[in-house]
Amino acid sequence: MSKSSAIWKKVQRPLALSVLCGAMLASLSGCVALVAGGAISGTLAASDRRTFGAQTEDRAIEVKGGIKINNVGGNAAHVNINSFNRRALLTGEVRDEAMKAQIEREVRGIEGVIDVINELEIAGPASYTSRSSDTIITTKVKASLVDAKDISANSYQVVTERGVVYLQGRVTQREGQIGADIARGVSGVMKVVKVFEYISEDEWKSYQPQPAGAGAGNTGNSTSNP
Repeated sequence: MSKSSAIWKKVQRPLALSVLCGAMLASLSGCVALVAGGAISGTLAASDRRTFGAQTEDRAIEVKGGIKINNVGGNAAHVNINSFNRRALLTGEVRDEAMKAQIEREVRGIEGVIDVINELEIAGPASYTSRSSDTIITTKVKASLVDAKDISANSYQVVTERGVVYLQGRVTQREGQIGADIARGVSGVMKVVKVFEYISEDEWKSYQPQPAGAGAGNTGNSTSNP
């Protein structure tokens, strides 16, 4: 691991954990959108493997999707939408297959959406206790990813529904397997579903922090002709 990578890992853990704790508290009080749109995007967006445009579109997709989902399901559904690189993941519970299909159609119709992963279950809305447990599991998984070596925790997006952990992100096959193994080792996790967008190892290298002075040339010990 390079010196710059080691420094980032030291900074990343307390920073990420403070954001995760804030997100957990906010989600329990119904304010997760504020935290996600403010603290997380403002603090960690720079190390996100999505373009800034994609990050902005993802937030817009989630806001628009939330409105459409509420119009379709109302109190008869509990649906979460999480967009990563314009791919919308739908999780939660709906009344019947007709509602499940209608919600998917509404989300597919949102400008910018290129795919919908429909993981909705036909069941009554999850209880507050179940949702609180899911929030805690999500926080524990994210904290475990921060602790892991040789991966960037900010490359993963974690969603939990009824103990099932969904992992999104732009990762290599190696990173995807490491992330899934870490999530499986967290207490309370019933199942892990990988919803990754895979990248090559060469693309992965382009995201790694460069050593200080890299690309500037080793001018200290070289000479040039006038």
